[in-house]
Order: sequence, then structure tokens, then C-alpha cells
Amino acid sequence: MDTVTVQKYNLDEEQEKKEIVRHYRALLRALKPRLKKGDRELVRTAFEIAADAHKDMRRKSGEPYILHPLAVAQITVEEIGLGVRSAICALLHDTVEDTEVTLEDVEREFGTEIAHIVDGLTKISTVIDSNTSTMQAENFKKILLTLADDPRVILIKLADRLHNMRTLDSMSREKQLKIASETVFIYAPLAHRLGLYNIKSELEDLAMKYTEQDHYREIARRLKETKRERTRYINEFIKPIKEVLQEEGFQFEIYGRPKSIHSIWNKIKTKGVQFEEVYDLFAIRIILDSAVEKEKADCWKVYSIITDFYHPSPERTRDWLSNPKGNGYEALHVTVMGPNGKWVEVQIRSKRMNDYAEKGVAAHWRYKEGNSNVQESKFEQWFSQIREILSSPDTNTLDFLADFKSNLFTEEIYVYTPKGDLKILPVSSTALDFAYSIHSAVGNKCIGAKVNYKLVPLSHKLRSGDQVEIITSNKQKPSEDWLNIVLTAKAKGKIKDALKEEKRKVAMDGKDILHRKLDHMKASASQYNINELVQFYKQPSPLDLYYQVAVKNIDLRELKQFNVLGDKLEPPKPVKPVEVVHPEEHHKSREKESNKKDAELIIFGESSDKIAYKLANCCRPIPGDDVFGFVTASEGLKIHRTNCPNAAQLLAHYGHRVVKTKWVKNREISFLTGLKIVGMDDVGVIHKITNIISGELKINIAGLTIESKEGLFEGLIKVFVHDKDELEELVNRLKGLDGIQSINRLED
Repeated sequence: MDTVTVQKYNLDEEQEKKEIVRHYRALLRALKPRLKKGDRELVRTAFEIAADAHKDMRRKSGEPYILHPLAVAQITVEEIGLGVRSAICALLHDTVEDTEVTLEDVEREFGTEIAHIVDGLTKISTVIDSNTSTMQAENFKKILLTLADDPRVILIKLADRLHNMRTLDSMSREKQLKIASETVFIYAPLAHRLGLYNIKSELEDLAMKYTEQDHYREIARRLKETKRERTRYINEFIKPIKEVLQEEGFQFEIYGRPKSIHSIWNKIKTKGVQFEEVYDLFAIRIILDSAVEKEKADCWKVYSIITDFYHPSPERTRDWLSNPKGNGYEALHVTVMGPNGKWVEVQIRSKRMNDYAEKGVAAHWRYKEGNSNVQESKFEQWFSQIREILSSPDTNTLDFLADFKSNLFTEEIYVYTPKGDLKILPVSSTALDFAYSIHSAVGNKCIGAKVNYKLVPLSHKLRSGDQVEIITSNKQKPSEDWLNIVLTAKAKGKIKDALKEEKRKVAMDGKDILHRKLDHMKASASQYNINELVQFYKQPSPLDLYYQVAVKNIDLRELKQFNVLGDKLEPPKPVKPVEVVHPEEHHKSREKESNKKDAELIIFGESSDKIAYKLANCCRPIPGDDVFGFVTASEGLKIHRTNCPNAAQLLAHYGHRVVKTKWVKNREISFLTGLKIVGMDDVGVIHKITNIISGELKINIAGLTIESKEGLFEGLIKVFVHDKDELEELVNRLKGLDGIQSINRLED
């Protein structure tokens, strides 16, 4: 597999100076409309401090380090739409962490507000490359804390990450995988939640460029090839609409825009379609220059003009004018049947709405004085939600991260209290989520709900527009299975707190029982003795020990085996069991070992030795796949494909456990992999398929199941192949058969 080629850096000192000045001037040009009296001098001071602090530093590509803070400042201003103070923070974002400059220096020069943001950025960075998974999640928690404090911290951090992703070519392969996975796992969802759709799409595309190189290149190539015919089609689609809009006297922009590579790839994967069948490779965007009080009415007028020409699909119309998204996004989306039987998505919005769609939370600040009460309350709601979730310190930060992430990416529903107050919840939230969104005391005592006056259970999934009344009882208590009912992080956190509290009460009884038992044995209930018992009974903590004693899961009669020396407990010596192996069994196990001849993989390290490893069941890699090694706690080294469903999470959380791996050519060993084939249920089709696999290509079939239904068949075939090339050859041969609709490799 060919890797990304990197251009060698070759500027001399004079050219470098010119390049730095060019970038600095570009930043000033971008800031020009925002500069007030004295601002230019402040920006210059920040630039000079950063340039001096980083003067001896270079990036991995070889270029002067100062070009990075300049680029981040440029993104902050041009693409996120922040102002002078944020640009100054972006210029200084790495100084406190990486150079001699202190936070006191920044505060003395620029005041407390800028120092506070730079401090936030430093705190995020110091944890980001730390060595443990929980620290990665802790880092995310810190990001959110600073976001709740001052959202500019996270916006500048997103700009920093975007520039790092744009310049990732010069990094090592493992670093590329770790950073790309972390980006998809944490930063893209954050950009989405903050309404920065362009940045979210670019981050996903850039991450895909490194985690799924082949698919990325293939889709990029196909988009390039189909550009001319797409442009022709867009012009044909737009023409009649444009004429009527002009006649009606609208001021507007109308254009077609291709979807991101990542979103096209997602469609291909989730819908199981080919590139040609992805109907919305592009969206038409209409941006109206309307006064704020007229913009909604104008958008609906344009909707009616479009639907005069083209038939809309009712289930694919999205009205975010009446109910904007939680991140402030407002627009009207309609999918219509265009010429030549193609579905086309049209997005209608005003200039103000478009600013929101591109600049997200930053635009929210700019319009704060104007008429954006809806967004104001929604943003405030979201920030207060973050503060609430963070205020209850959950012991398992990884759980917290998973919960929070699920809340970042989901769309919202709008539900009402009996008094008509609006609550925004993620899609698929239940009645129990709603109860916790009102108050944790209401959630803890919830026994059911009335949705639109009908009685429903706790697990009932709510839909937009539902009116919900919660029914409570003082006898109710949260139980473990509630965690499977709720979706929101807030509800999960509160249930875990309540369960812990309940467990603590029960554990107190267990503590009394154990202490009495120790008293009886003339041993003290010292910390030393309790720790000995925790280890003996293999419990995670003293609290768990007490709890298990209380619920009688632990047999205290085993304490008789302990010796008491003074008042200290001495645990019994463990007896080693003697293994008796039957001669026949011994022969079988030897045979098993020789069969389990897993292929070998070179790990690039000091010695380049061959190392024993296992192939991950979640993605079943075969030689030729793009892979990485992952050191597990219990099973040694496991090999995953870089596009494995679990890869993003593993790389984002446990980047330090990733090992660089490369296949060794070994044609003696076969690997099990699977294919899913869908096609027309024709006579003899099975024979043709098996003939290609076994007859022509001499590949062993490990399993074959075929189901036919209403003229179509779906086959699952497991085969032993030597490497990816052999698998691709097989797929191409099978695709050549008549009536075969699709062939996909099985993930699991």
C-alpha cells in the first residue's frame, strides 16, 4: 500500500523570513474589519513574543514553528469568525507550555481575559499526549470544563487541531493513526455540536485520508471524474428556479456543493450502495438576503417555488426554521425529484442563518445583541448541561466520555412539560431521561409517565412534540437496569450516584458484620487487615468487600484459614494444583498447538524480531490490509485493521499501546475471512459462485449459507485466503458474474 508522499522542506533563512512575514500580513488582512484603536499594536506584540519564544523550534516537516501559531490564528479569524483577542490567544497558544514565556508574562502584557484563555489551552495540551486511557478522557473532561467556562478555548483548540490535521503528512504512521482517530472520536463531534459544519466535515475527511487511505483516494478520484457532469446537472436544475426568484425580486445566491468524502463513504457503508447509487453527492444551497423579520416567510416562499418545479419527498423535509437545532442551526431542507429521476437535496436559508451554519457558536456571539433569543437560550441550555454533567465527578471517566459523546452527535427532539415548557433531548430519549432532565429527585422516584395523556412505561421512547407528565412514588428507587433504559449522560450520572449511595448504605451493614467477626477472632479492623481481606476475596475495594459481605456473596467461614499474629491477619498459603494430563489429551493439545500456526508479523523496534500475536475478531485482518498492533492487558498483541469499527476508540484512548506493524510475505498460511453477496436469484447462480472460488481460484471454502427471498438471494461465504490481493481477485471475479448486485467484506 502506498503511503502519502511528503514534499521535502528546502527554504533558506531569507526565504523563511519572507514566508513568516507573508503569513503575518495575511492575518492582519483577515483582522482588518475588526481592528479597533490599539489592536494592531497588541497583535504585533503577541506575534513578536511568539516568534521570539519559538525561534529555535521546528515542526516535523522542517518549517519554522511560528508558522503553526500564525496558521491557527488565521483559521480562528477566517474560518471560525472570532476576533482580535482570540487571534492573540491563538498566536500564544503554545508559548506557556513549550517555551520560557510564563502565564504571568501573558497577563502582564495582555490582561487577565487573554491569560485565562491561554491557560485553558495550555491545560488541554498538557494532558493530550498523556500515557493512559483515562487521562485521554480526563483531557476531554478538561476541554469541556473550559468550554463551559469560555467557549473560545475550545474554538481555538479546534483551529489548532484542524491545522495539525492539514499538516499531518510529515508525522510517523502511528502518530497519524492516533491523531486521526482522536480527531474523529472527540474533535469532529465537538465541531458538529458547536455548529462548525465546515470544520467538522474537513476534520472527518482528513482523518479518513489516514485511517482509510484506499477508500478516501477512490472517492476523491470518482468525485473529480464526475465533476463536469455534476456541474452540468446542477446548472440544469437551478435554471428555472433562478429565473422565478429573479422575477419575484429576491436577492439571493444559489449554487451546488459536493458532499464531503466522509459523508459519501458513510452512505456507501451504511446503505450498502455503490458510489454511482449515492443520490445526494451534492446539495443545492439557496442563501437569501432578507431582513430578519421577513427571513422565515421568504424561506417558505422559496420552498413553494421549488416544489412548483420538482416533487418533494415529504419524509425528507426538515424544518429547522420553526425549531432550530440546539447549536443554533436554522434552515429549511427539502429533497426533491430532479431531472433524469435523481433526488436532490436543497437547503434554503438566510444570510444570517448561513453565518450560523458556518461559524456556529462564534456567530452566536456576534448576533447576541440582535434577535437571536432562541439561540441564546439553546446555547445557554447546552452550556449549563455541560456544567451539570461535569459537576458530578464520575469515577469511570471512560464511561463518562462514551455517555457524553453519544449526546454530542445525536439530533434533538423537542418535548413539553404539562405546563408547556420546552425541553430539548437527544433522539431516542426515554420517559426516564425526561424525568431526570426536570430534576434528579423526580428521576429517582419516577414509576411511569403519561405521554399525550396516555400511560407509558419508563422505557417509552419519546418523539418530537410529545407532552410528558411524570408519575412519581416515594417508594421508588433507581435500579441497575435503569442504566440500559436511559440515553442522556445526565440521567446515567444521577442513576450511578443513587446506586452508589444505596450500595454504601448496604455496605455499612456488611462493615458491622465483618468488624464483629474480626473482634471475635481477636484481630483488629485495621486498614492493613481489611486490605489483606480485599486481596484474599479478590474485591476491587473495601466498599465492595463490605457490600458482598452484606448481600452474603462472601462466605466469612473462610476466615478460619487465616492465622492471627498479634492483631494482624496472615492469609493462608495458596496450594498449587497438580495438573494431570492424560496421554491422549497430551497428544491432542500438541496437535492443536501445531495447527494454531498464526502468521507472523514484523514489529519494527530495536531488534525487528518476529513476535507472537493474535488477529482481532472484530475486523479479521488478512495480509495486505492496513493494520496496527495493539498491546492488550490480558491477551498480548492484537492486530486490528485501521478501519476496524473499534479502531477510532482504541487509538484515541490508548494511543501509547499502538505498535507499528507490517506484514511479512508468507504464502504458506491461510486466513479466514468472509464475504456477503447479494444478487438475483437465478438458476445455477450458486454453482457459478462455487466454481469460481473452488474450481478456478482453488480457494478453500470454510462455510456457505444462502437465503433467497422474493427473487433476490443473500449469501454469506467464509473462505481461507493468503492475502488481500487474493481476496480482491476473488471479489472482482465474482462481480463479473451476471446478476450479482453487491459484494462486501464481512467486518465480523
